[in-house]
Amino acid sequence: MAQEVSWSAANVRRLQRHALHPPASSGEDPAEIAAVICGAHAQVLSAAELSLAVRIEGATRATIQHALWDDHRLIKTHGPRGTVHLLAAQDLPIWTAALSAIPSQSPFPDGVRLTPAQAEEIVDAIGHALEDAELTIDELDRAIVDLVGQWAGDRVMPAFQDLWPRWRQAVGMAAHRGVLCFGPNKGRRVTYTNPRRWLPAFRPAPEDEAIGTLITRYLYAYGPATPQQFAQWIGAPPAWANDQFERHSPKLTKINLDSTSAWVAGRDTQLPAEEDVRGSVLLLPYFDAYVVGSHPRDRLFPGQAATRALAPSGQAGNYPVLLIDGVVTGVWHQRRSGRRIDVTVEPLTRLTGHQRRALGAQVERIGAIFESQARLTIGTVTTGGHA
Repeated sequence: MAQEVSWSAANVRRLQRHALHPPASSGEDPAEIAAVICGAHAQVLSAAELSLAVRIEGATRATIQHALWDDHRLIKTHGPRGTVHLLAAQDLPIWTAALSAIPSQSPFPDGVRLTPAQAEEIVDAIGHALEDAELTIDELDRAIVDLVGQWAGDRVMPAFQDLWPRWRQAVGMAAHRGVLCFGPNKGRRVTYTNPRRWLPAFRPAPEDEAIGTLITRYLYAYGPATPQQFAQWIGAPPAWANDQFERHSPKLTKINLDSTSAWVAGRDTQLPAEEDVRGSVLLLPYFDAYVVGSHPRDRLFPGQAATRALAPSGQAGNYPVLLIDGVVTGVWHQRRSGRRIDVTVEPLTRLTGHQRRALGAQVERIGAIFESQARLTIGTVTTGGHA
């Protein structure tokens, strides 16, 4: 008989494993936190900085920036779902092998879509162009055309009401092969480089081993979960995810999560007491890993929270969220001006005195992370969701 597990108990365990309640001790390596939560979404870098710093007592955005740009223990690159993440550099061999193995289909028609041979040629050229350089996208455009020919620079790729050079279709593939990542900005301009500059011993892990490791790490952070939820999280076809769970089933255990079949890694079935999370109040940024990866959505975003904090498609992360006792209970927004941050929080329930005080402490913590003075306003958030 499969063990019965309640969603509430499973969610308390997720909070603990995500270092949200309680946070990790002061001095914890941000890369270790990134490894445990399987990456921090970094399309907006300040959101990733907040995601990691709020999980470590006393950490600031400078702590995260140091790990990223100075020590290179973190790598900014394309991670799950093809979106930009901060990943632990030590895990890059696992990520590159697993992400490269996911079947993909180009959305572009013949004449625009790269052939497999063209894609390989461009990936090789990207790795060569970046092997000892930090280039802006325009500089990389010129370098790729110089290396492979004008056809790579033809503006045929529809993107953001514009046409981009053909070669840019291969940027995600190059990142997943481990020959492209983000470098430090040049002023306001994004740069790209080759992570092997910082990780000279880097080699992708064996494919099957990498996929199995990533499944167990995902289940450690977000389980109990299903293959379909894993597919949604990593950005893979559900059939592929089902096959991989079946292939690696000896390392997994099936349980019943509120009477629905789900999986955990190994024999990872021990759960904390549900009261361990009571009284927790947290403010999480756009696309925080806990919010994006946790299921089922209707339990994490109950009632009005689903309407207020989820995209119409059901996508999580478009709004920064107020989390009370591990459940989404509101949204919030910050506006920075110089060294001051105005934080507006819109709760969806009436706050107790304890919750107000805890919310005030969270706002002070956000101010400390960004080395600013933060001020709390409880009211309606009028800004739209982040696309």
